[in-house]
Formats: sequence, C-alpha cells, structure tokens
Amino acid sequence: MSAYDEAYRRSIERPEEFWGEAALGIDWDVAPATVYAEGRWFPDGRLNTCHNALDRHVAAGRGGQAALIHDSPVTGSTRTYTYAELRDQVARTAGMLRGLGVVAGDTVVIYMPMVPEAVVAMLACARLGAVHSVVFGGFAARELAVRIDHARPKVVLSASCGIEPNRVVAYKPLLDAALEQAGHQPGRCVILQRPECVAELREGRDLDWAAAVGEAEPAECVSVAATDPLYILYTSGTTGSPKGVVRDNGGHAVALHWSMANVYGAAPGEVYWAASDVGWVVGHSYIVYAPLLAGCTTVLYEGKPVGTPDPGAFWRVVATHDVRTLFTAPTAIRAIKKEDPSGNFAKKWDLSGLRYLFLAGERLDPDTYHWASDLLGIPVIDHWWQTETGWPIAANSVGIEVLPIKPGSPTKAVPGWDVHILDADGKDCPPGTEGAVTVKLPLPPGALPTLYRDEARFTRSYLERYPGHYLTGDGGHLDGDGYLYVMGRIDDVINVAGHRLSTGSMEEVIASHPDVAECAVIGVADELKGQLPMGFVVLKAGAGRDPEEVERELTALVRERIGPVAAFRRAVVVARLPKTRSGKILRATMRDIADGNPYTAPSTIEDPAALPEIAQAVKGT
Repeated sequence: MSAYDEAYRRSIERPEEFWGEAALGIDWDVAPATVYAEGRWFPDGRLNTCHNALDRHVAAGRGGQAALIHDSPVTGSTRTYTYAELRDQVARTAGMLRGLGVVAGDTVVIYMPMVPEAVVAMLACARLGAVHSVVFGGFAARELAVRIDHARPKVVLSASCGIEPNRVVAYKPLLDAALEQAGHQPGRCVILQRPECVAELREGRDLDWAAAVGEAEPAECVSVAATDPLYILYTSGTTGSPKGVVRDNGGHAVALHWSMANVYGAAPGEVYWAASDVGWVVGHSYIVYAPLLAGCTTVLYEGKPVGTPDPGAFWRVVATHDVRTLFTAPTAIRAIKKEDPSGNFAKKWDLSGLRYLFLAGERLDPDTYHWASDLLGIPVIDHWWQTETGWPIAANSVGIEVLPIKPGSPTKAVPGWDVHILDADGKDCPPGTEGAVTVKLPLPPGALPTLYRDEARFTRSYLERYPGHYLTGDGGHLDGDGYLYVMGRIDDVINVAGHRLSTGSMEEVIASHPDVAECAVIGVADELKGQLPMGFVVLKAGAGRDPEEVERELTALVRERIGPVAAFRRAVVVARLPKTRSGKILRATMRDIADGNPYTAPSTIEDPAALPEIAQAVKGT
C-alpha cells in the first residue's frame, strides 16, 4: 500500500487515532483527553492560537527568524518582522483592544488593506480569545454595514486607505457610510493612518492606531476552549442574510498545522507565499495562521500579478524572498500568461528555489496548467476547497506522496475528507458519472462546526439534502483511479477570479432599479477570471429606456452596493426570461447558451421560443 493510501485509510477508518496524533503538533494548555465527541473535535482541550502561531516559536529559540515579509510594490516598500517582533506588536495591539473593553468571546470587525497591521489585528484578537471577522477591503459600505449588524463588533479596526496600482481607495468614508446604515454601533473604531491618504477622525468614536497601540501595555495569551470560535468569515457576498462561517480554535490549529507539512510539503523556516487577500479564506488559512503555526516565513503581498509594475511581479517576489511554495489562483496565472505569453519576465529571475506552485479558488483549466508547468519546470498542483472547509478537501498531498498529475483534476481526497459523489437518491455514483460532491460526516478538524448565530441554516444549507453527508454545493465525478473532477457550482454562487460571489445578491441589487421588472444573473465563462456575472433584464412596460444607458446605471449600482470585486459590467435588456411553467427562471440553460454549450429546452419550459431570444441577445453583446 502506498504512503498516501495508508494515510488516507487510517484517517477514514481510525479518525480519532489519526487526529489525536496530529494534535501532538500543537501546544495545549489542557491537552484533550477526548479527540471527538458529539460533533466536536478536542472538546475538553484548551489552548491559544496566537501562542501557537508566535510565542511558542520565540520560546523555542526561533525569535530571530523572519515570521512575516510585507512586500508592497504599490508603496515601493518591503519590511520583514521576526517572530519576536511580530509577537511584541501583537501583544501590544491586544493590550490596546483589552483597554477598549474587548474580552474573550467579543467580536471585532477588521476592514483593512494588505498591510502588516491586518495580520497583527487578527492575531491580537486570537491572543485575547476575541472573535475576529475580516471584511474584504474591496466591499462597499452596504456590504460592510450588513456584516457589522450581523457580527455586532465591540470594536472596528480599519485603515485610512487601500492602495491600488493606479489609485488610492479611501476606506474611512466607506466605514463612516457603513456605520450610518448599520443598526449596531461599535464602541470604538481604530484607524491606521497611511501617509497616502490621512483620514479625518470622529471625536469620541475614532482612535488613531499608532497612538492607541503606543500607549497600550502588552497582553498575554488567554486560554480558550478548543471549541470556542476563533473567527467568523462571511461567504459569497450575500446581502439580505449573511452566512457567517465559524472556525473553532482547536480543530483549526491542528488541521492547518498538519496541512502545511503533509499537503504543501512546507518545513519550518521555509518561505511560504499565498498570493491572496486576508479578506478571503485563503488569506486567513494560508497567509496568516497555517504558515505561522508551522514556523514558516509568510509573505504578505500588497500588489497585483500584473501592473505592479509588470507581469514579472510574482517572479520577483519568489526570487527576492526565496519562496519555496507559492499558492495563488488560476486567474493570477492567466493574467500573467495574457501579458507575457512567452514567459520572458519569468526568465529574468532565479526561480530555482521554487519547489511547488499550488493553484486553487476556481477550476484550473488544462491550458493554464500546461503553460505554468512548462514555464516553471516544477509540479503545478491544482487543489480544491471552500471557505466552509478552511483547508483542502482534494489535493496532491506532496508531503505524504507525490501522485501522478491529471490536468483538470485536483487529484484525490486529502486524508480526513471522505469524499463521495451522490445521485439524486443519495446513492454513490459509479466512476465517470456526475453527481453532487459530498463529504461523509464527521467532517475533519478545521471545517466549520456551524454558521454564526444560525444553526438551523447550517443544517438546511449543508446537511439536510443528503443525511449523514456535508453537501459541498459543487457537482463533479470520480474517475476509476479515485481522482476527483469538480465541474462547478450547483447553486447561485459564481467564482470571479477566485472570489465567491452570489448571483442572488446581484439580482437583489438590479431588481431595486426603478425601471427593472425582473432580472436574472448568471456566471459566464471568462478566459481570464474564470467566470464573470452577466445580467438579463426585463424592463417595466413603458420604460422606453436606452439599453446601453440602463446597463451603465446597473453597473454603477452593483459597484456601489456590492463593490468592484463583483466585476459586473454586462446587463442585457431582453423582452422576457425563459421560465418553467411553475415560474422558475431557467438559469442553467441560460448559462449553457451564454457559454456556447449545446442545450435542450427542458420539458417543463413555458415557452421554448424564449431560448432563441436569449441566444440572440447574447450574440449582440
């Protein structure tokens, strides 16, 4: 039996033994006597995640090792923090929060760009046992307000601005607008002033970050239960009813620490770079927590794959900082390939230290896989996971055994994940037959135990459809060798450049336009970003509007309410939407039409003539 097969078999057949051994890699204040009981991992254990990410490495003599490298081409600066320096910054920031009344169990919202203080903020919350909720800096005021109302933070941590390649984005006016819209009001907002755009502080509510931290006394780590929440991360850009994924402390620390060596093949002291954003799950798991839990050096990059200043930006970072493992989204590699198809910019840098390129966040198309593989001459590894799972479900677990790569597949299930393909009746599909991708319960450590303040929705969304299984929401199949192929979402979430966004939330925004009678938004295949949203709009009778003008207004509306991250630019005015006789809009069929795939009119369709009208409308865009 191969090393992978043996590890996988043990994880499924003897999960308590498997994860009990993995838990030995973590420092516990109270070691768990019970590995799993009543749906929770390590229920009687106590620990502190920040201690495991920072303090224990300093105590072990690694305080002088680089913990965090901030590389910011948009400001032309690079700064390295050792483990001792990062621990001291975090301890003082935790002291500042403690001085503002934050205690274990309180929530703190973090709305920040890719600066070291964002990482410090997350770890400072963890140090106190407070629960952080990071909101992506690209989200508009309304999205931030919805999350503030749901998370009910005692404090909001933010910055004066974010910096894009061609513009400065003022965050403070967005935060002010969000708080005007929100019902919940935090006690304080602490603002990091960046020299590129100094914010006006509101007396009595807003504090200057540098001054507040400078006056604070360092705080020690607070011991929490393994089952206590570490953070809340809202998924899919939902507006009306936020879906807050909860991550616990114990299972999260054990699983992420285990994944660094076993999935990514990363060793303590090595430089690991996840080119993502702390506002997304990849940033939480693999910029902040996992590399630091494992004693690696993590890179925090404030820039783009192209344009900061050229398509060699990633290769410069890899060469300059001796990155051994790079993890990014296929979109980033497609953007680099588009600007530099011959790979000339990569040839300018010494990339001999790069061992693996991991890609996730959307489907890795074979063309992009082959291009990157040929360019770099190293394993290019597709892997697949979700905000909800927190770490990879399927991957080529190179730290256990490097398996043959099959382009188009994220290889096999990672140990701990009992992946099944189920048909409509809940029976396992034979190899090659597409069905719903599920994971047999219990989910391994690190996966979400629930949704924040919404246990009923957690059950309804993930557990009800297939009793005894977690529904991933993706469709796919297994081949005869057990390799997984994930073909796409089976709900309304689309994947724009690795960002999961709800088409339902975009429809909600579009439907609020005074001239729109009804609408549908679908994800259309895009070579660069994976998917882009496309709206189909039926105007109210007598509206008499210029379709191009309506499209401009709707684009602006989505940008204002959801943010530029939605990348919404196409709204096609049509006479009607294709529907079933019961009134359900045929979004899947519309998607096939827009992607140029063959389609058949469903037997339940109200009027088959509506489909050629959609095809004609798409052709005209």
